[in-house]
Amino acid sequence: SFPERDCSVQRRHQKVIEESPSPMVSDSLRKKMGKAARLAAKAVKYSTVGTVEFLYDEESDDFFFIEMNTRIQVEHPVTEMVTGIDLIKEQIRAAAGEKLPFESEDVQIRHHAMECRINAEDPARNFMPSPGKITNLILPGGPGVRVDTHMYTGYTIPTYYDSLMAKLICVEADGRARARPGLRRRRR
Repeated sequence: SFPERDCSVQRRHQKVIEESPSPMVSDSLRKKMGKAARLAAKAVKYSTVGTVEFLYDEESDDFFFIEMNTRIQVEHPVTEMVTGIDLIKEQIRAAAGEKLPFESEDVQIRHHAMECRINAEDPARNFMPSPGKITNLILPGGPGVRVDTHMYTGYTIPTYYDSLMAKLICVEADGRARARPGLRRRRR
């Protein structure tokens, strides 16, 4: 199983910041959660990429099953950046009937990653949609920075849309404290 993604930072029940590994989860808890996720998938004979969601209670240091998402999730780049494994490629392989080229215990946490969702919303208007034309777009870049988007200079954000316009993912081998500033870094 893959490492957890912490999606605690939310607004209106929508994830805003995701990170992995979670600063709240110990190695022993991570192993228990991984085992529970594998058992859940096995119980329903699930054989491709998916996410088992748990709610963590810090007071009891225990976790509780919420749901299983049988699809790739928006925050999958965080897991890809942390493990170095392309989840989309592996999902396609699994759908084609191929065996995964690794075992669960082979998956290692190699980095710390954070993802920030960039939405076309107006915070001054209670985060209402903010459609319009993008007249100039300069995306951040550099080592450890990934941007997933469909936007481009000249793109018009329509009136009726999902507000998610981009995902900014920053990865750092030296841990969480060094990954966070990457979310603010600008390409020059």
